[in-house]
Amino acid sequence: MPLAETAAVPAELAGERGADLAREMLRRMLRVRRFEEATIALFHAGELPAMVHLSIGQEAAVVGACMATERTDYMTGNHRSHGHPIAKGAALDALMAELLGKQGGVCGGIGGSMHLADFSVGSLGESGIVGSAIPIATGAGLAAQVRGSGQVALCFFGDGAANEGVFHESLNIAAVWKLPVVYFCENNGLAVSVRSSDAISVENIADRAAGYSCPGVTVDGQDVLACYRATTAAVDRARRGAGPSIVEAKTLRFHEHAYGLRLPQEYLDPAEVERWRTERDPIALFVARLRAWALLDDAGLAGIEAQVRAEVDQAVEFARQSPYPPPEAAYANLYAEEQP
Repeated sequence: MPLAETAAVPAELAGERGADLAREMLRRMLRVRRFEEATIALFHAGELPAMVHLSIGQEAAVVGACMATERTDYMTGNHRSHGHPIAKGAALDALMAELLGKQGGVCGGIGGSMHLADFSVGSLGESGIVGSAIPIATGAGLAAQVRGSGQVALCFFGDGAANEGVFHESLNIAAVWKLPVVYFCENNGLAVSVRSSDAISVENIADRAAGYSCPGVTVDGQDVLACYRATTAAVDRARRGAGPSIVEAKTLRFHEHAYGLRLPQEYLDPAEVERWRTERDPIALFVARLRAWALLDDAGLAGIEAQVRAEVDQAVEFARQSPYPPPEAAYANLYAEEQP
């Protein structure tokens, strides 16, 4: 699925405001990529307490989707969790501290890599339980509808989660009650090592939207603008009370299911992964388009890169300096506090 190139600047990126949007899209994709590259370095240095699930290769999908929402809108993610709050605009220092299990983390060092939450950007949390965030996003949409707050819930999930019963239950109730939820599938074609073509009866997961009388669209997950446009349309529909939508982004993760995990079977063609790395890298593709539209030059790219690298370096240093939580913190938040 090659990206369509045109000489004209797209309407979304026209003018000064559009140019700022383009640069922010690139900055957020680079924040995800450099954050996770730093995570790899920490893993090899023995500073991470557990494996991590990287979204390198999927940055366009998460950034395009999140930038179609407002900061106050809700968002839920999954075990491949770093990209979602970063794309929503979360600060990197507390996220990195959480990965290292430190007290300065967004969850006090108790959640770790798969359980990031940053309520300041509407991130309600992420989980290693496949599909578990889907009903949470649905409930958040219901709460927004009942309160009349105008908020939308953006729900990220993978192709594997699309086969969970809770996916269908949530879609059904959201469609019946016209809840303001956007179900965004990052379809990287693999549930750990099971190909989606071996486990899903339809060609596109978005095709399942027809069963719930709601729109479903499939887009190129390496094209940040395509993801942004599709999610914007779904968000607008949800916000005006017309109900949920499914947006499916076809993408590919460039690493194993979990970094450092070595599965015995060869389920991916190394040549195909390398082709995606060299020809389908979402950041390289977007940079090339911005150059063609005269929205980015060498100095501009270098400036964004320097800013992002400094931010990531600061986050790593903050995480290293942050203390570990005290032992008694293990007993905090186990029970609900009594309400008056």
